[in-house]
Amino acid sequence: MFMFPTRVCSARAASPIISKCLRSQNRKYSRPRNAAVEQKPEKNRYPQSKMEYAQQPQPGANPTTSYQLPLPQQISQPWNSIYPTATTPVGRALQRPPPASQSIPSRSRGNPRMSNGKEPVIAPSQQSGGIPNPTKEYLRLSNVPAMPTDQPRHLLVVIDLNGTLLHRPNRKQPTKFVMRPNAAQFLKYCADTFTVVLWSSARPENVANMCKTILVDNMRDKIVAIWGRDKFGLSPQDYNLHTQVYKRLSTLWKDPIIARSHPLFESGHRWDQTNTVLIDDSIEKGRSEPYNLIQIPEWTGDMNETGSILPQVHDYLNFLSTHMNVSATIRVQPFIIHPYNPIPQ
Repeated sequence: MFMFPTRVCSARAASPIISKCLRSQNRKYSRPRNAAVEQKPEKNRYPQSKMEYAQQPQPGANPTTSYQLPLPQQISQPWNSIYPTATTPVGRALQRPPPASQSIPSRSRGNPRMSNGKEPVIAPSQQSGGIPNPTKEYLRLSNVPAMPTDQPRHLLVVIDLNGTLLHRPNRKQPTKFVMRPNAAQFLKYCADTFTVVLWSSARPENVANMCKTILVDNMRDKIVAIWGRDKFGLSPQDYNLHTQVYKRLSTLWKDPIIARSHPLFESGHRWDQTNTVLIDDSIEKGRSEPYNLIQIPEWTGDMNETGSILPQVHDYLNFLSTHMNVSATIRVQPFIIHPYNPIPQ
């Protein structure tokens, strides 16, 4: 008969027989292997407003900078009071833009046509800056924990036009555009709440026509800058070809007018990857700063589009504004279109 020793010994000092006995006893009180696991209901991913999210406890938050910006009263309104026609979204998860290179058709002297009649997209020449990649410094600053703040931060929101907010049904009618569902309310909310720049790859004359469609009342006065194809640094040849363009956010940050639009410019604060968001339907255009991109599906004019896309972007912008580093936050928690309405109706 086996007898335990009289002195107390640790589990490490116990013999293999004792350890086997202890494991056998523990299995009697453990959960059966096939027992059902209680499923907790999934919570809403994004807050209804900045103020609601800011009032929630933020464990581990220790921000070094508190902006204390006076934000409009509208910011506390849920999106379903701003977008009364929004429907329950039905969508899919969006893939994040990888920093790795993406294949772009090589340049050629000819100008061939594809089967759909459109010119193929070609890579920009070296005179136009070539194909960019994220810098080591950008990747270093985005590879940090996503820290929440105690106060909502002001954001520089850069919004694409054609395919994101608008669609031109007929290329032979360059002045005729239709707006995406909820585009007017979304743009007004952004202009009233954040600092907004409109940046399109279209020619300036076409950008002017699109702005006539979407900028109503006094909206133009609230937009800091409207950029077109002439702001990509393309060579004359690339400008007139169907060249792939890249929205280098560093170009915006260096612009003196846009830089001075920061509410705390006089105190030394600037726009950078921690407080800038690009909203576009193209992953490739955000290649140089992939973790500052909110990529949404291209809109092709379907007025019965499934999913309240722009209202969900509305909530995600509020979510980003409550974090210290936009690029770090998007890296670990990218924008996803949910198959359900994230805000109760």
